[in-house]
Order: sequence, then C-alpha cells, then structure tokens
Amino acid sequence: MTVVSPALAAPRRAWLADLPVLAVAVVWGGSYLAAKGITTTQTVIGVLVLRFGLVLPVLAVAGWRRLRALTPAQLRGAGLLGLVLGGIFLLETYGVVHTSATNAGLIISLTMIFTPLAEAAVRRRAPSAGFLAAAGVSVAGVVLLTQGGGFTAPSPGDLLMLCAALARTLHVLLMARVKAVQDADSLSLTTVQLGGAVLVFALLAAVPGTGEAPWTAAAGFGAAEWAGLVFLSALCTLFAFFVQMWAVRRTSPSRVSLLLGTEPLWAAVAGIAIGGEHLGAPGLAGAALVLAGTAWGRRAVDG
Repeated sequence: MTVVSPALAAPRRAWLADLPVLAVAVVWGGSYLAAKGITTTQTVIGVLVLRFGLVLPVLAVAGWRRLRALTPAQLRGAGLLGLVLGGIFLLETYGVVHTSATNAGLIISLTMIFTPLAEAAVRRRAPSAGFLAAAGVSVAGVVLLTQGGGFTAPSPGDLLMLCAALARTLHVLLMARVKAVQDADSLSLTTVQLGGAVLVFALLAAVPGTGEAPWTAAAGFGAAEWAGLVFLSALCTLFAFFVQMWAVRRTSPSRVSLLLGTEPLWAAVAGIAIGGEHLGAPGLAGAALVLAGTAWGRRAVDG
C-alpha cells in the first residue's frame, strides 16, 4: 500500500479545492458570449428578470432561516447594494449586446485596477509606483483592445462595459463601508441583493418602451436560447456562488481571488474560439496588456 505523506497531501487537497473555483472563472468567462447569444437591445431587461428570477427562490429556500434572522438595518444595507448590483447587470448586459464578448470580459477586468485606486482615494493614500505602472499598462491595453479595426472611437458597448467596471468598484467599496452588512451572513446578503436587483428589473420591465416583457422574450426562445439562459442562471449564478462559499472555507480568499482573476482570459478564449471573434494585431496586443496589467496590479496590491 502506498502511503502519501502529509506534505504531499496538503498541496493535492489545495488543488482539489482550486479546480471548482477555476471552473467558476471559466463559466464566468463564457457568460459574456452566452448573454450576447440570447439577448438583444429589446430583450435585455426581460432576460435579466428571467435569469435571476429563476435562481432567487432557490437561494431563498436554501438560506431561509438565516434570511429571517437579518435585522432591519441589514436588510436596508443589502437592499441598497442590490440597487447598485442591478445597475451593474444592466450596464454589463446592454454593453455586451453592443460590443464583442472578448472586449466585454477584458474591459470589465479593469475593476481589479479601479478598486485599489478608489480605495487609495478614499483613504487618501497614494498607491505604490508599481501599482500605478500596472494600471497604466492595463489602460493602454484597453485602448489597443478597442481599436482592433483601426484607431476609432470606442463603441457604445465598450463604454458601457467601462461604466460597469466603475459600478463594480462602487459596489465593492459600499460592501466594505456599509457597516450594517459587514457581519451579515453571505448567503442571506446575496439573496437580498439579488432580490433588490430583480425588483429593479421587474419595475423597468413594466415601463412602456423599455423592451419586451419577460414572458414575451421567453416565448421567443428556442432550444439554444433556453440552454444559454440555464447556463447563465444555474452555472454562472447558483454554481458560482456556492463554489465561492465552499472554496473560501477550504482555502484562502487570496487564492480564490487569484483564480477568479483568470475570468477575462476565458472570456477571450470563448469569444475567439467559440464566438468566432477576431481581434486583429492591435487587439491581441491590447488583450495581452490587459491581462498582464491586471495580474501585475494584483501582485502589487497583495505585496
């Protein structure tokens, strides 16, 4: 019988915990192409209602006891975060409709640069020279990435994804600064946030001229569209959330963050290999710079 030493078993267990997290990064990377495949300008809000409306009851049932234990202050704080989260998904989904899945995944990764910069501004502390250099590399990469066909103005979708990255930064800052939610159970907090976001989508769907109603959008779905919706709901939302909770308890937040940071790489892989997107030489150079800059920036912050 072969005996595995504890020194060898520990890294093996760590990698076993890493694989599901890496799977989350892969499905998140594919989410931009999936959203692009099932969404048009007229169906954005309807698709968002369907995507999150399908998973919200599952989250509520799974965490019902802890959900009922939330205080009024925690509910208000989580509800505020839900409004911001709704804005993020609106920007991202409208953005991906009007740009490529590759661009969407890479531009949104700028959140990893924007967040430390925003934190430094709030705390009135200058970021390190290494981090500023990494931020410059990432911004230069985005400029090249959006100019694959020649130097022109960025598309509306590119600008919307840039706004989504800024909104994600705001969401992270609020989560850190809204005291009421800092001690809240993570499952309950996510459930209330998604509930707030779905409420925003439902109210917008009821406004004339905002696009097709959810049931109208669903009626027009074929097998491919339903498969895309299930992918977004079941894998990119439910699976991703529960894997993160599971992994953070078995490894470390830094390790989880590092693996999830590969999301833009998988977005580019899905867009090019499956979606048939073409970046051109400037775009490929820009994608490389974005990936290098965000990785460098993450190391500069952790260091």
